[in-house]
Amino acid sequence: MAGPLSFRPAPGAIPESPGVYRFRDRGGRVIYVGKAKSLRQRLNQYFADFAALHPRTQAMLTSAADVDWTIVSTEVEALQLEYSWIKEFDPRFNVKYRDDKSYPYLAVTMSEEYPRAMVMRGAKRKGTRYFGPYSHAWAIRDTLDTLLRVFPIRTCSAGVFKRSGQIGRPCLLGYIGKCSAPCVGRISAEDHRVLTEDFCDFMAGQTAKFTRRLEAQMRAASAREEYEQAARLRDDIRALEKALEKQTIVLGDGTDCDVIALAEDQLEAAVQVFYVRGGRVRGQRGWVLEKVEDITTAGLVEQFLGQFYGDTSPEAVNAGIPREVLVPALPPDPVAMTQWLCERRGGPVNLRVPVRGDKKTLLETVCRNAKETLALHKTRRASDLTTRSKALNEIQDALGLDDAPLRIECYDVSNLMGTHVVASMVVFEDGLARKGEYRRFSIKGATDDISAIHEVITRRFRRYLEENQDQDLMNERAVAGHAKFAYPPNLVVVDGAAAQAEAAARALTELGITDVAVCGLAKRLEEVWLPGEEFPVIMARSSEGLYLLQRVRDEAHRFAITYHRQKRGKAAIVSALDDVPGLGPARRATLLKHFGSVRKLSAASVAEIGAVPGIGPKLAATIVAALGEGTKDATGS
Repeated sequence: MAGPLSFRPAPGAIPESPGVYRFRDRGGRVIYVGKAKSLRQRLNQYFADFAALHPRTQAMLTSAADVDWTIVSTEVEALQLEYSWIKEFDPRFNVKYRDDKSYPYLAVTMSEEYPRAMVMRGAKRKGTRYFGPYSHAWAIRDTLDTLLRVFPIRTCSAGVFKRSGQIGRPCLLGYIGKCSAPCVGRISAEDHRVLTEDFCDFMAGQTAKFTRRLEAQMRAASAREEYEQAARLRDDIRALEKALEKQTIVLGDGTDCDVIALAEDQLEAAVQVFYVRGGRVRGQRGWVLEKVEDITTAGLVEQFLGQFYGDTSPEAVNAGIPREVLVPALPPDPVAMTQWLCERRGGPVNLRVPVRGDKKTLLETVCRNAKETLALHKTRRASDLTTRSKALNEIQDALGLDDAPLRIECYDVSNLMGTHVVASMVVFEDGLARKGEYRRFSIKGATDDISAIHEVITRRFRRYLEENQDQDLMNERAVAGHAKFAYPPNLVVVDGAAAQAEAAARALTELGITDVAVCGLAKRLEEVWLPGEEFPVIMARSSEGLYLLQRVRDEAHRFAITYHRQKRGKAAIVSALDDVPGLGPARRATLLKHFGSVRKLSAASVAEIGAVPGIGPKLAATIVAALGEGTKDATGS
């Protein structure tokens, strides 16, 4: 395999101008596209120190056999060229966004003589206006059915439309007033197009003018004593109001904006977009991506904006770009990105991160949706039996195990400057979490991660040996439904690199246990370390085995940090009680016995604490004040 030095450009050959570069493999296929303010500075980073590069970048360079570039005048031109090349070449090392599901749109075929409104999925077609996307197709049909009363436009297929014209009789919708029946000539093509354009304007957010028009017509009909006509117009107004009620008002100033949020981990990320038009959420859409390169949140935002708005139809109103775009982080070059968006829109675009108010609240809501999307994606991926089996087999092959690790235990340590040291143990069987067998440990004789890992592994497997030697205890546990530590894992995973893996292996060796495999998973580079090995095991980024190990590690980290925060908060409150004048050990014990826990004590009022025997109102007030300070310290507020 060729190294990057084999195709490194000659010194001074790379220009210092802004531009776009392409890495190609031996077959000439483009595998990565990037842009730079200075091509020389950016490309030299790839060839300076190979060992210091991220493993994903190393994988790209070892796959490449050539690099070329194109000089442009401005950074905006670099953005445009980069996105057009990504779309043209589809490089495998660039971030790719894919829908987490196929979202339906309300589509209006304006290119036809008699435009039709319908539900449409998939690629967008030229000459068709789209509204949405919607979460469900039934939501589109429900909205469309409501609005056909006011805008009776065509919704039938080409076959039904042609057949009705041949027999001279409209379909059912034409008889009940939900279609103007252009198929039999009840309305001309010009008038039907005007009706369709009014429908599109209403869906685009111009709702007030139609409501005012109908209200004026209703009052006029009532003044002429045409009460049946006035009643029909009243019902039309209610139909419009019903359609509007289904779209939640989130911004009171009638803002048009797209709200974009991200949720990510080391391997994947989820993106959610809420489309807000006229202050109402008109639709939402989601993507899930695999991180095939080392990229920051700002970089993800830049890549997403380019791919998302670069794919919008130029024929759409303002090229489908709203006046305001809210993001969780500004891209690395916000000025160039804003200029690019303005050029595509043909008007001003405000790209910003909201910091307060309704827009900040809305961004947080979209962020929660992104987190839900990522969690659901991971759950679906983990619940697939074939995928889980593949993951376990890949771990077996990568670590050289005799059998697939059907039971995996992962350990993580959490502490704050060597204080309140705790550890967690999570259990995965057949690739699924067994939360009933999770355990947490208060570390007693260690102050750093290495000694803490050694202690927790020793304690866990000492209990395993003890329970296996005591048959009566094992039977009692089995009858009660908890096997405790009596069931050993096939694989022990520790959060850390070579030192942590060595500490876990040393603890097992000291206990005489030789049939349990050990590995460490380093968080920064996702490297798998085996005890006694000089170099880590590098598993492919697309590997289901690495995905499972990472999920196990992340769950152990979550469980450990939760226990650490609980313990730290409790210790802060207890230490606050130690400093209360007049509150000795006996009274502290009385208070804790009366309330049952420090949490309930901290939530008690002065009167409730003063009612405890031996605690007067004055001391109770002092205790409440001290607990308030202790809680404040514990939460960091």
